[in-house]
Amino acid sequence: MNSPRSLSLSLDYRTSSVLAQTGWITAFAGLTALGAQIQIPHVPVPYTLQTFFVILGAAFLGSRNGALTQLLYITIGCLGMPVFRGWSGGVGLLAGPTAGYLIGFPIGAVAIGSMIRIRRSYLWTLISMFTGLAVIFACGTIVLYAGFIHNIGQSVVSGFLIFSWWDMVKLFAAAAIYHQAARRYPVLPA
Repeated sequence: MNSPRSLSLSLDYRTSSVLAQTGWITAFAGLTALGAQIQIPHVPVPYTLQTFFVILGAAFLGSRNGALTQLLYITIGCLGMPVFRGWSGGVGLLAGPTAGYLIGFPIGAVAIGSMIRIRRSYLWTLISMFTGLAVIFACGTIVLYAGFIHNIGQSVVSGFLIFSWWDMVKLFAAAAIYHQAARRYPVLPA
C-alpha cells in the first residue's frame, strides 16, 4: 500500500508534468502565432514560418500534444485573438484560401509525432517531417481547389509546388534543430 507521502509525491509529479506539458503546448502555439507574422506576401497564400513551428513542435511534443498545440492556436485565432498572419484573428479566416493549411496543422502534427517516435535518426526525422508537411499541403491544396481555384493543376502549383523551396529550407532547419536537441534531451524537460 502506498504511503501518504509517496502518493503525494506521485500527485506532485503528475501535476508538474501536466503543467510542463501545458507550458510547452502554449509555447509552441505562441511560436506558431509568431511564425504567422514572419511572412513574404504571395497570392493566394503567403510564405510564412508557421509550418516550421508546426513540424518542430510536433517532433518535440509528440502526436497528441503537437495536435493540441495547433488546435489551441487555431481556437484562439478563431476566437478573435490576433494570432493569424498580419496580426489578424476571427473565424472568417477559416473561409479563406489558407483554411486548408490551418486544418492540416493538427493532422500533420499527428503524423509527425507518431512517426518520429519510431526512430531517432536524422533521416527518419526528415521523412517524418516531410510526411507531415505533405499532409498539411495536401489539405491546403484541396481547399484551394474546392473553394477558390477550381483547377487541380493550378491548385497544386499555387498551393503546393510554389512553397516547395521555402518548406525544404524549413524542413532541413527543423530536422537539424530537433535531431541535435533530441540527442541531449530525449524528452523535453518537465
